[in-house]
Amino acid sequence: MLPALGEVYGGDYCPVKALEGRQISFSYAGGKTLFSQVNVHVKNGECVILRGPSGSGKTTLCNILAGIIPRSISGELRGDVLLFGENLRTLSLATVVQKVGILFQNPDSQLFFPTVEDEIAFGPENLCLSREEIGLRIEQALDTVQMGSYRLMETETLSHGQKQRIALAAVLALQPQILILDEAFSQLDTGSTHLVKGIIRQQKELGHAIFMVENSEEHLHLVDRVYELQDGQTREVVL
Repeated sequence: MLPALGEVYGGDYCPVKALEGRQISFSYAGGKTLFSQVNVHVKNGECVILRGPSGSGKTTLCNILAGIIPRSISGELRGDVLLFGENLRTLSLATVVQKVGILFQNPDSQLFFPTVEDEIAFGPENLCLSREEIGLRIEQALDTVQMGSYRLMETETLSHGQKQRIALAAVLALQPQILILDEAFSQLDTGSTHLVKGIIRQQKELGHAIFMVENSEEHLHLVDRVYELQDGQTREVVL
């Protein structure tokens, strides 16, 4: 059984590894190996950046850490992903999505419902929460991304930056302990960028773990460690 948030620290309040990829190798069906024996981890209360050139496999690695590969995307995967020490292969999808939330670079790839309210409600509804709890989570998530007045809006009428905020709200409504952000800043305006930075700081203060793909040095002040993925290998970069 996975620990609750208050149980994920050691006796001396030493952060433990929330999410870890051990000796990860992957190739898409019929393709060459994208990366081999990759090792990464992020601890509670920590923000880690993964950077590297286009096509190096950063998004693929995020999908592996989130359990999307191999559940929804096929390929040859070797190695293990550990969620609070438990192998992801042994955990149900419902368990994983309650602990690990992922935000993609393109919000259109994860927005499927006609209204903002429906979009954010979908995850909590699938957890079979009460209507009262679902409503509370919608309200809290929208307040966090400063989009409370957009609750009944149609998602297709929103700007790209607004859609990204709603996609993030939908992730936060599941109250995950780990956030994976795949180039979440890449198409945001200054105001939205400032907001997301604030949410990252807030998540760290809550003891949550953040693993994000980001090549810009503008956001290095947010992070504790940096991995670089290149030529199929990762190395930790000294800040």
